[in-house]
Amino acid sequence: MGVIIVVLGVVGSAYVNVLDTGDETQPITWADPDNIAMVEQGGPIYAEFCASCHGGNLEGQPNWRAKGQDGRMLAPPHDASGHTWHHPDQLLFAITKDGGQKKAPEGFISGMPGFGDILSDGEILASLAYIKSRWPEEIRKRHALMMERMKAN
Repeated sequence: MGVIIVVLGVVGSAYVNVLDTGDETQPITWADPDNIAMVEQGGPIYAEFCASCHGGNLEGQPNWRAKGQDGRMLAPPHDASGHTWHHPDQLLFAITKDGGQKKAPEGFISGMPGFGDILSDGEILASLAYIKSRWPEEIRKRHALMMERMKAN
């Protein structure tokens, strides 16, 4: 398990200086749900690129735990009822940038496309910040604790 965390940390750390804050000395390198500017940037990005599959209210597709007719998993919710908050920012970023199949376990068929050719790293993080800003406070705290534990290891 430790190897997976290290690998995810390395993957995520390759994406730095990703959001133009107007202050070159303070680049944002993670999806901060408390950063109002980041969340406000992320809302329209989510609406344009994510909501068609994951829902306008982050509710996901109906029966999302089942495979679609094409064998691909349906789009999960990004609200508290889903599993998005169980994953570190680095993995969420990599899946959004590179597509779900690249990070999928063996035998899993992901329908998640990569947006790295369409969205900048900052736009991807802003969309993730928007998602995280919609989580209940308890979920946000649990996710933040997970991220802190990962940084400490």
